[in-house]
Amino acid sequence: MNKEQAQKQIKELREKTSYYAKKYYDEDEPEISDLEYDMLMVELRNLEAKYPEFIDKDSLTQKVGGTVKEGFNKIEHEVPLQSLQDVFSIEELRSFDERVRKQLNLEEIDYTVEAKIDGLSSAIEYIKGEYATGATRGNGIEGEDVTENIRTIKNVPKKLSERVDLIVRGEVFISKKDFEKMNEEQEILGEKTFANARNAAAGSLRQLDSTITEKRPLDIYIFNIQRLKKNKIKSHYEQLLYLEKLGFNVNPEKKLCHGIEEAIEAVEDIGKRRESLTFGTDGAAIKVDNLEYREKLGTTFKVPRWAIAYKYPPEKKETILKEIQCQVGRTGAITPVAILEPVELAGSTISKTTLHNEDFIKEKGIKIGDHVVIQKAGDVIPEVVDVITQKRNGKETEFEMPKVCPVCGGTVVREEGEAAWYCIGIECSARNLQNLVHFASKSGMDIEGLGISIIEQLVEKGYLSNIADIYYLKKEEIASLKKSGDKFAQNLIESINQSKNNDLERLICAFGIRHIGNKAARIIARRYGNIEGVMNASIESLNLIDTIGGISAKSVYEFFHQEQTIDLIEKLKTAGVNMETHEDVEPRDDRFAGKTFVLTGTLEKYTREEASEIIEKFGGKTSGTVSKKTSYVLAGEQAGSKLTKAENLGIAIISEQEFEKMIR
Repeated sequence: MNKEQAQKQIKELREKTSYYAKKYYDEDEPEISDLEYDMLMVELRNLEAKYPEFIDKDSLTQKVGGTVKEGFNKIEHEVPLQSLQDVFSIEELRSFDERVRKQLNLEEIDYTVEAKIDGLSSAIEYIKGEYATGATRGNGIEGEDVTENIRTIKNVPKKLSERVDLIVRGEVFISKKDFEKMNEEQEILGEKTFANARNAAAGSLRQLDSTITEKRPLDIYIFNIQRLKKNKIKSHYEQLLYLEKLGFNVNPEKKLCHGIEEAIEAVEDIGKRRESLTFGTDGAAIKVDNLEYREKLGTTFKVPRWAIAYKYPPEKKETILKEIQCQVGRTGAITPVAILEPVELAGSTISKTTLHNEDFIKEKGIKIGDHVVIQKAGDVIPEVVDVITQKRNGKETEFEMPKVCPVCGGTVVREEGEAAWYCIGIECSARNLQNLVHFASKSGMDIEGLGISIIEQLVEKGYLSNIADIYYLKKEEIASLKKSGDKFAQNLIESINQSKNNDLERLICAFGIRHIGNKAARIIARRYGNIEGVMNASIESLNLIDTIGGISAKSVYEFFHQEQTIDLIEKLKTAGVNMETHEDVEPRDDRFAGKTFVLTGTLEKYTREEASEIIEKFGGKTSGTVSKKTSYVLAGEQAGSKLTKAENLGIAIISEQEFEKMIR
């Protein structure tokens, strides 16, 4: 490779790593695996080392990835929050030790080895032993002010055992068990699931609304003292013990090691046990223990010279794909699952793994009976990474997605632009819990008191098997869920009965028809007036409705022409559930007709959805972007870039109080 080619390759690698770092650090939505990103960084680092004339201060080899998210105030770190240099072989650990000993002129060094926690690094300040501020790492020099969010984490002490002034550094994470439960609940609610525990933790901590953060199962391990006045502690391991004494939750996977060989043993031991750890980890941190030695070794702008991170290599194994079964998730998504010849991989026995969707199987060229290679890195779900086509014997068979739901026999659909097939059966047992939760939710029939945990208990006891059963629940059945549950049962029965009077639009929305939310449900209810009108509507008729597109029209038509749906509606009618709209076909008050509103920031009295409903009720429209066609920008607390753009364009900006005057 000549200099010109090297410069071009370096430029391309910088663009790639910057893009993927933005997706990972700033948007909490990674597009490639950690290993793929690490390998790109290694390639870039090696090229820059070979051609130092092309090194640029903006390269991610020279700075920490991550920026401050819009909407947050900045906090400048008194002590920079650096990252660690990654290595991928034991030989590189020995080379690191050799460099350290040579610089310090010592025969042997003590190291502290700690499991690297897969989370979001943060700095927390205490003044006279009391919690003061919290910030994310950001770019290492300044981070996001997440003081109120970190305050909600149960294992962050609000008061220490000593009245000290100090700044500590920790890793905010979500345990493996809590992550699984969190994704299950996301799926039940029909929300997007998280790609991994690290990004779930980062996204949870970086919420502008701390009440959302409070509901997430965040935890934290403190692993360093950044600043401590009158600090007489001489070693890092002593620091960790002192932090425990102060009341902090400290990384339990830590060991003081005498010499690099003992440190390597500790690294390998964590690697063997990482599957059994409660938190995700993809590596181990090896740190010079003596704090005075650290001062002598110093740091570069990005990384300290006294520490290094060893990344565990992903383990790969060959096995046979015996069968492909289809599972129906709680949202109705049909997922092909590979049934494998059991094989030991990264400390656990793997006998099945997801094949994601039909396209994944076609792209990989997977056939039933194939010899395949599976891989598992850290706490990532194992997946098929390769097919060994050379071992085929002609007995392998092609896989086809089922034409009907494998659980209920209902209609399955795959819409344009989507990878997954979905069962749309309203009474499909696989979708049952998700259907029940959505039906009772605030965006559905709004049955107060009937949340996820109560529904799960009612299903488990056999009192609920489908949506219609909600209206046939008995008081004593509900009361049996709790000690002294009579009052709760009475309140829930009243809430259920009250929901029978809801407008048709709520019922349509509560059915959870794909692509049909509150707004579309309201439009459909006002167009047809009653459930019979909706059930008899043709696709052509639905297509003629403003704002109801072809995909939505097809979805509504297919839903209301299933036997399951017809059966459910009859049961709901018998239970006395209202099937008509209370509204006129056209809005009675069109004061906002022709007006477009943009909402930004946090409102005190309304959610954005509630404010949007009011605007639409009065004939107006809402939009997510500010343009010259915008009539008003309704601005709440912590309004962001939309407010600035509105000011620049001269758009009318109204407060919540002014909005209330307009709707009286």
